[in-house]
Amino acid sequence: MPLNLPDGLPAIDLLREENIFVIDQTRAEHQDIRPLKIVILNLMPLKIATETDLLRLLSNTPLQIEIDFLQIEGHTPKNTSRDHLTAFYKTFSMIREKKFDGMIITGAPVEHLPFEAVDYWHEICDIFDWAQKNVTSTMYICWASQAGLYHHYGIPKYPLEKKMFGVFDHCVNDKKLPLFRGFDDIYKAPHSRHTELKAVDFKGVSGVKIVSESAIAGVYMAMSENGKQIFVTGHPEYSLRTLDREYKRDLERGLPIELPKNYYPRDDASKRPILSWRSHANLLFMNWLNYYVYQETPYDIEDIS
Repeated sequence: MPLNLPDGLPAIDLLREENIFVIDQTRAEHQDIRPLKIVILNLMPLKIATETDLLRLLSNTPLQIEIDFLQIEGHTPKNTSRDHLTAFYKTFSMIREKKFDGMIITGAPVEHLPFEAVDYWHEICDIFDWAQKNVTSTMYICWASQAGLYHHYGIPKYPLEKKMFGVFDHCVNDKKLPLFRGFDDIYKAPHSRHTELKAVDFKGVSGVKIVSESAIAGVYMAMSENGKQIFVTGHPEYSLRTLDREYKRDLERGLPIELPKNYYPRDDASKRPILSWRSHANLLFMNWLNYYVYQETPYDIEDIS
């Protein structure tokens, strides 16, 4: 089944070029199906690229999905046009009386700041709390996962001596969880961050547990006991060239940056990177949508509590 996207969204043409089935809002209105309603709070600076990356993964299920994009009300992005935001994004005040089957909250380039120093911290905490009552399941990605764990469970983040940057092996702590159905014993996922979580801080904290880790990248996934919150510290949504763009951007800016690990053939940045995490990313989003959103959400969306 297709993604139901707003008419004119740039990602529609990009995804159709990849032979991904999407329909615009006009066509969807003529189908007698109750779609899953997913809201994406996009905090990433390159919003169109992030939209496309996430929509690509959300397309790989037999479910029809209706997407809303959300922006922070008191923050003006520098890398996305105002016209694009006006046409395709809503603010929290516009949706706070609504309910959604699922929510995705992306990373943000603010991890060098203490949480409370982020200029939209109070608004995002309101959104975190709102999601607990109005969304069946929420996936927090990268910085959002750290922010969500800190806000809901008091788990802190720590600065790294150097950036965790590249593609790393991960293992599953509980193979019986529906989230990991179809996963291999070892799977790969990208990371791009300057901070980390420590497993020791989860001990004695009720309501949340680590469910996947990496010997090098550390804590990768945690979730609440009922699957209402899923925290992912890496970037499974990244496309093939995202780490490449980040690496070359930092080189041009004169920033201290190492080659992303396990990414270029023979560590040669002139070569096409190796895409080794796509199957994991597709399974993760498919399992989340199926087992933690579709199977749990009521038919009448107003019954979400």
